[in-house]
Amino acid sequence: MDTNKLAGAIEALLFVYGEAMSVKRLAETLRVEEKDVLEAAEFLKKELEENGGLALLISGRDLQLVTRQEFSEAVKKLLKEEIDSELSPASLETLAIIAYLGPVSRAEIDYVRGVNSSFILRNLSVRGLIDRKNNPKHAGTFIYETSMEFLKHIGLDTADKLPEYGKYRDLLRSLREENKQETQVHPAHLDEVGSKRTMTEGEARPGSSETKEGVSAES
Repeated sequence: MDTNKLAGAIEALLFVYGEAMSVKRLAETLRVEEKDVLEAAEFLKKELEENGGLALLISGRDLQLVTRQEFSEAVKKLLKEEIDSELSPASLETLAIIAYLGPVSRAEIDYVRGVNSSFILRNLSVRGLIDRKNNPKHAGTFIYETSMEFLKHIGLDTADKLPEYGKYRDLLRSLREENKQETQVHPAHLDEVGSKRTMTEGEARPGSSETKEGVSAES
C-alpha cells in the first residue's frame, strides 16, 4: 500500500474510531509495518495542515484526529446552540442505543447508527444524560452508559426495566457481533467498508434520523 493510500486508510480508521489509536494497533489492523504507519501519519498531518478542518495529533505512539484550533469558536457556538435546544431525533436515537446496549464504545454506536456520533455523545454528556468511563478492555478508549440523571428523568431505577429491554438488547448485540466480524476485513476492502459504515456530512443510512449532525471528530 503506497503512502498516500495508507494515509487515507489511517484517516478513515481514526475518524470512525473517534479516539486515540496506537501505532501498533493501526499497523495490525492495516497489516503493515509500524514504520509505515508513522511515515503515512506524517504525510497525513501535513496534508491536513494545508486543507480541511481537522488536524492529526501525534502523541508518542498514539494518533488521534481533532478539530483545528482556529475553528474552536465555531465549534463552541454550535455546541451551545445544540445544548440550549431540545434533543434531536438523532440524539434520542443515540441515547436509546446506549440505554439498551451500554456500556458501549463509540465505535459500536457509530456502527449501529451508520454515522459519526462524536458531536451527539459530547452533547448528551454535557446534559448529564450519559456517563463516559475508561474502557477496561482497551486502554486509552472510553465506553458510554446512561447516567442516574437519565434514569431519574424517565422514572426508572435500572436500565433493564426499559420497555422490551431483552428484545432490543439482543438485537443490538447481534449488530455488535456483526461489527466485530467486519472490523477484521483486509485493508484491500477498507474503502468498501468505509463507504458503507462511515457516512460523510449530508448522508445517512436508510432509516436513520441522522442528516448533518455529529460528523466532526473528537476535539
